[in-house]
Amino acid sequence: MLDQAIQGRVYVLGDDVNTDLNCSGKYLPGKDEAFIAAQAFEAIAPGFAARFTEGGIIVAGTHFGINSSREQAVHILRRMGVAAIVAPSFGRQFFRNAINNGLPVVECDVSGIQEGDSMEVDMAGQKVCVSARQLTRPLGAVPEAIRAILREGGLIPFLKKYPDWKITA
Repeated sequence: MLDQAIQGRVYVLGDDVNTDLNCSGKYLPGKDEAFIAAQAFEAIAPGFAARFTEGGIIVAGTHFGINSSREQAVHILRRMGVAAIVAPSFGRQFFRNAINNGLPVVECDVSGIQEGDSMEVDMAGQKVCVSARQLTRPLGAVPEAIRAILREGGLIPFLKKYPDWKITA
Protein backbone atom coordinates (compact mmCIF):
# COMPACT_ATOMS: atom_id res chain seq x y z
CA MET A 1 0.00 0.00 0.00
CA LEU A 2 2.72 2.49 0.88
CA ASP A 3 5.06 1.68 -1.97
CA GLN A 4 3.18 4.42 -3.81
CA ALA A 5 1.91 7.76 -2.56
CA ILE A 6 -1.61 7.99 -1.14
CA GLN A 7 -3.81 10.37 -3.11
CA GLY A 8 -7.19 11.68 -2.11
CA ARG A 9 -9.59 14.55 -1.55
CA VAL A 10 -9.01 16.65 1.57
CA TYR A 11 -11.61 16.88 4.35
CA VAL A 12 -10.68 19.45 6.99
CA LEU A 13 -11.23 19.28 10.73
CA GLY A 14 -9.92 21.69 13.39
CA ASP A 15 -7.76 21.52 16.49
CA ASP A 16 -8.25 19.26 19.50
CA VAL A 17 -10.52 16.71 17.79
CA ASN A 18 -10.79 14.02 20.42
CA THR A 19 -11.66 10.37 19.93
CA ASP A 20 -15.14 10.84 21.39
CA LEU A 21 -16.03 13.12 18.46
CA ASN A 22 -15.61 10.38 15.86
CA CYS A 23 -16.51 7.40 18.04
CA SER A 24 -18.79 8.62 20.79
CA GLY A 25 -18.93 6.53 23.92
CA LYS A 26 -22.69 7.03 23.95
CA TYR A 27 -22.89 4.54 21.06
CA LEU A 28 -20.61 1.94 22.63
CA PRO A 29 -21.59 -0.79 23.24
CA GLY A 30 -24.72 -1.58 21.32
CA LYS A 31 -24.41 0.11 17.95
CA ASP A 32 -22.56 -1.32 14.99
CA GLU A 33 -19.60 0.39 13.33
CA ALA A 34 -21.61 1.44 10.27
CA PHE A 35 -24.07 3.35 12.46
CA ILE A 36 -21.30 4.99 14.47
CA ALA A 37 -19.37 5.93 11.30
CA ALA A 38 -22.48 7.68 9.96
CA GLN A 39 -22.43 9.91 13.07
CA ALA A 40 -18.68 10.63 13.05
CA PHE A 41 -17.69 14.23 13.83
CA GLU A 42 -21.33 15.36 13.84
CA ALA A 43 -20.81 17.51 16.96
CA ILE A 44 -18.08 19.62 15.34
CA ALA A 45 -18.75 19.29 11.60
CA PRO A 46 -22.42 18.54 10.90
CA GLY A 47 -22.81 16.33 7.83
CA PHE A 48 -19.11 15.40 7.76
CA ALA A 49 -19.70 11.64 7.52
CA ALA A 50 -22.30 12.09 4.76
CA ARG A 51 -19.91 14.31 2.74
CA PHE A 52 -16.88 12.11 3.23
CA THR A 53 -16.07 9.73 0.39
CA GLU A 54 -13.95 6.61 0.64
CA GLY A 55 -10.29 7.30 -0.08
CA GLY A 56 -10.45 10.80 1.37
CA ILE A 57 -7.69 12.27 3.52
CA ILE A 58 -8.50 14.03 6.77
CA VAL A 59 -6.42 17.14 7.37
CA ALA A 60 -6.77 18.27 10.96
CA GLY A 61 -5.33 20.78 13.38
CA THR A 62 -3.21 20.09 16.41
CA HIS A 63 -3.79 17.22 18.81
CA PHE A 64 -5.97 15.04 16.57
CA GLY A 65 -7.13 11.95 18.45
CA ILE A 66 -6.53 13.22 21.97
CA ASN A 67 -8.66 12.00 24.85
CA SER A 68 -8.56 8.26 25.24
CA SER A 69 -7.02 5.05 24.06
CA ARG A 70 -10.31 3.98 22.43
CA GLU A 71 -9.14 1.77 19.58
CA GLN A 72 -12.66 1.79 18.11
CA ALA A 73 -12.01 5.39 17.01
CA VAL A 74 -9.54 4.09 14.43
CA HIS A 75 -11.91 1.28 13.43
CA ILE A 76 -14.59 3.89 12.66
CA LEU A 77 -12.18 5.90 10.50
CA ARG A 78 -11.23 2.74 8.62
CA ARG A 79 -14.96 1.91 8.20
CA MET A 80 -15.44 5.38 6.69
CA GLY A 81 -12.67 4.67 4.17
CA VAL A 82 -10.17 7.25 5.44
CA ALA A 83 -6.97 6.78 3.43
CA ALA A 84 -4.73 8.86 5.74
CA ILE A 85 -4.77 11.59 8.34
CA VAL A 86 -2.42 14.57 8.20
CA ALA A 87 -2.08 16.91 11.18
CA PRO A 88 0.60 18.92 12.99
CA SER A 89 0.27 16.62 16.02
CA PHE A 90 -1.66 13.61 17.29
CA GLY A 91 -2.63 12.15 20.61
CA ARG A 92 0.09 9.55 21.09
CA GLN A 93 -2.25 6.66 21.95
CA PHE A 94 -4.36 7.43 18.88
CA PHE A 95 -1.22 7.65 16.72
CA ARG A 96 -0.08 4.19 17.81
CA ASN A 97 -3.58 2.72 17.46
CA ALA A 98 -3.72 4.08 13.91
CA ILE A 99 -0.41 2.46 12.96
CA ASN A 100 -1.41 -0.81 14.66
CA ASN A 101 -4.62 -0.85 12.62
CA GLY A 102 -3.00 0.08 9.30
CA LEU A 103 -4.20 3.71 9.08
CA PRO A 104 -1.46 6.05 7.84
CA VAL A 105 -1.03 9.14 10.03
CA VAL A 106 1.61 11.78 9.36
CA GLU A 107 2.63 14.96 11.10
CA CYS A 108 3.35 18.13 9.18
CA ASP A 109 2.38 21.77 8.76
CA VAL A 110 -1.12 21.90 7.26
CA SER A 111 -1.47 25.66 6.82
CA GLY A 112 -2.90 26.64 3.44
CA ILE A 113 -4.47 23.23 2.78
CA GLN A 114 -8.20 23.57 2.19
CA GLU A 115 -11.31 21.40 2.07
CA GLY A 116 -11.67 19.81 -1.36
CA ASP A 117 -7.99 20.04 -2.29
CA SER A 118 -6.43 17.00 -3.92
CA MET A 119 -3.52 15.82 -1.79
CA GLU A 120 -0.70 13.35 -2.17
CA VAL A 121 0.92 11.81 0.91
CA ASP A 122 4.30 10.27 0.11
CA MET A 123 5.65 8.62 3.25
CA ALA A 124 8.66 7.08 1.53
CA GLY A 125 9.51 10.41 -0.10
CA GLN A 126 8.80 12.22 3.18
CA LYS A 127 6.46 14.85 1.76
CA VAL A 128 2.87 15.97 1.40
CA CYS A 129 1.87 17.78 -1.80
CA VAL A 130 -1.12 19.84 -2.92
CA SER A 131 -0.14 20.48 -6.53
CA ALA A 132 -2.97 22.91 -7.34
CA ARG A 133 -1.72 25.23 -4.57
CA GLN A 134 1.95 24.51 -5.24
CA LEU A 135 2.32 23.34 -1.64
CA THR A 136 4.89 20.77 -0.67
CA ARG A 137 5.46 20.09 3.00
CA PRO A 138 8.20 17.91 4.45
CA LEU A 139 7.40 15.01 6.72
CA GLY A 140 9.71 13.75 9.38
CA ALA A 141 11.31 10.44 8.58
CA VAL A 142 8.79 7.63 8.87
CA PRO A 143 10.73 4.62 10.16
CA GLU A 144 10.83 1.61 7.85
CA ALA A 145 9.31 -0.56 10.59
CA ILE A 146 6.21 1.67 10.68
CA ARG A 147 5.97 1.73 6.89
CA ALA A 148 6.26 -2.09 6.88
CA ILE A 149 3.44 -2.42 9.43
CA LEU A 150 1.25 -0.09 7.35
CA ARG A 151 2.08 -1.97 4.13
CA GLU A 152 0.73 -5.16 5.70
CA GLY A 153 -2.45 -3.48 6.93
CA GLY A 154 -1.52 -3.22 10.61
CA LEU A 155 0.48 -4.84 13.37
CA ILE A 156 -1.42 -8.15 13.60
CA PRO A 157 -1.24 -8.89 9.84
CA PHE A 158 2.45 -7.86 9.94
CA LEU A 159 3.26 -10.21 12.83
CA LYS A 160 1.32 -13.05 11.20
CA LYS A 161 3.37 -12.63 8.03
CA TYR A 162 6.67 -12.11 9.88
CA PRO A 163 6.36 -14.12 13.13
CA ASP A 164 10.12 -14.10 13.75
CA TRP A 165 10.57 -10.34 13.18
CA LYS A 166 12.87 -8.65 15.67
CA ILE A 167 13.61 -5.01 16.34
CA THR A 168 17.18 -4.31 15.30
CA ALA A 169 19.33 -1.81 17.15
